[in-house]
Amino acid sequence: MTTETKDTERVAAAGKPAGTPIEPSRVALGPGPDSELTWLLHRAAQRMHAVVGAEAERHGLTLRDHIVLSALHKTTDLTQIELGQALGMDKTTLTAELDRLGKAGLVERRVDPRDRRARIPAITEKGDEARAKIADGAHAAERAAVRALDAAQSAFLRSALYGIIGDADDPGSCI
Repeated sequence: MTTETKDTERVAAAGKPAGTPIEPSRVALGPGPDSELTWLLHRAAQRMHAVVGAEAERHGLTLRDHIVLSALHKTTDLTQIELGQALGMDKTTLTAELDRLGKAGLVERRVDPRDRRARIPAITEKGDEARAKIADGAHAAERAAVRALDAAQSAFLRSALYGIIGDADDPGSCI
């Protein structure tokens, strides 16, 4: 298969009419639909990090702040260690993040009634208000990113991504 044929297939797969010229530099700059899934997921995550991170910064927070606040909004009564596992964030990084968010009045920590040595972080009302403002812009960015998909395809994408994540105890961090 020639480079020209591959380029034409890439353009067609990107939703443009076959035969549409493609800039040679564009082919070299990013993955195509036939690329490794890891590369595609990595680039998709980078794109979402950029747009949601920009939205968080508009409200004086970081992407990491927003992700931690969102996790606290969606889950309750997780210990710091459990929260770190859910986020794929190491203990030291999460502790520093919760300290910073606590000083800003966005989270609070209470003693775990099951184990007095453990702490349970919780989002405060102020934290939830900040999270909600960022989430509105984040949802708009997500909708824009998947605008080519109908509702069923978008739901399938979320389900597929959730399936890839699974219940693995992955110590890595993407934030």
